[in-house]
Amino acid sequence: MAIIDLVMPKMGESIMEATVLKWHKQPGDHVKMDETLLDIATDKVDSEVPSTTAGVIVELLYKVNDVVPVGAVIARIDAGGVAGSAAPAAPVQQAQPVAQAAPQPQPVAQQYQAAPTTATENSGPRFYSPLVLNIAGKEGISMAELENVPGTGNEGRVTKKDILNYVANRGNGAIAAQPQPAPQYQAPPQAAPAAPAAPAVAATPAVAPQPVTQQPSYSAPTGGNVEIIEMDRMRKLIADHMVRSKATSPHVTSFTEADVTNIVKWRDKAKVGFEKKYGEKITYTPIFFEAIVNCIRRFPLINCSLDGDRIIIKKDINIGMATALPSGNLIVPVIKNADTKNLIGLSKDVNALANAARNSKLKADDTQGGTFTVTNVGTFGSLMGTPIINQPQVAILALGVIKKRPMVLETADGDVIAIRHMMYLSLSYDHRIVDGSLGASFLTAVANELEAFDPNRAI
Repeated sequence: MAIIDLVMPKMGESIMEATVLKWHKQPGDHVKMDETLLDIATDKVDSEVPSTTAGVIVELLYKVNDVVPVGAVIARIDAGGVAGSAAPAAPVQQAQPVAQAAPQPQPVAQQYQAAPTTATENSGPRFYSPLVLNIAGKEGISMAELENVPGTGNEGRVTKKDILNYVANRGNGAIAAQPQPAPQYQAPPQAAPAAPAAPAVAATPAVAPQPVTQQPSYSAPTGGNVEIIEMDRMRKLIADHMVRSKATSPHVTSFTEADVTNIVKWRDKAKVGFEKKYGEKITYTPIFFEAIVNCIRRFPLINCSLDGDRIIIKKDINIGMATALPSGNLIVPVIKNADTKNLIGLSKDVNALANAARNSKLKADDTQGGTFTVTNVGTFGSLMGTPIINQPQVAILALGVIKKRPMVLETADGDVIAIRHMMYLSLSYDHRIVDGSLGASFLTAVANELEAFDPNRAI
């Protein structure tokens, strides 16, 4: 029989592992070519993995909630089999192959770890994903120190959340008690087994108040008329991303307002003809993106990231657009090379990505590579917002709701009061890179660009 190995596919440049959410087939089941075999999740998006061949499932090497490195064998398929063959034996013997197969991806991780760390071999029994090794390398965590990080993953593996929590508390702990950094961090999660004597007791008061993200007084209500709902996986990722962003960047938010009456009138006049001519609905979003891109060209420092003491200015302008999902969560698909696209191209990309997000059809690459993010809080009726930066970017722009307001206009015959379509804009930026003068200048430029829109523009 011809046994084909199905491997975890590569889903993006920076994605090195994925979590198994659901198996659609079991050992003994027949699978068709390109039929969905399992659902996986990365820290960016959920995806379906199709079968690369037709045949009968022989064995599944990972269980639900297992974290699997890219390139690892996840299932074996008998390409010459027929439905029902070998069905009784495969499920019973699945446990042992899983245990034996789990270490197979380890060489991939070891190759990856050579770049960010000085140690090239992991002599310990624990498996570390490439993502964890990458974070450890960037934070200067040695393999010996990594061995002491408590793991909450399968078989005690260190997850992304574990290493990030360790990094956060490691920094706080080093300030509180420099002579004993290792016992100090280990004291909270392993108070009983790790405490040798007096040093652990002395370190506990210094460490206990430090974690900003832990709020025990709010985490477990014990009385009253309440309902407790577990966060889903995506909400946990969003929460972690937001907390780390606030801890990383000193946020400053500037506000302005724009008269978008010309844009509103043009869209009302052009939307029917635009859809007939190009087959796409024209929304305000691509019009706003066009103005934002023009301003980023004039203020390139808004389109950068920070790596230690180095400022990395991105030559490509990739605009992320925060999109609400039916579940209530948010995801940020990215319009790549937005500076090379006209209004028609931007409209096509905006509509395609928004529809894919709502229907859970986004690919991992659709959420990669953003250099600047826009969130439209006005969609939900908000006048304005103070958005949190989408790391590792340095700025994010929030668009408020468009409302009619009486405004004073200057005319040749004097000042008059007129009803205008007004919108607030707010820009949150990383004050390590973007000073108030740059942030306010860029925001004002965006407002001026929107107000200068030509109401007689051809479709």
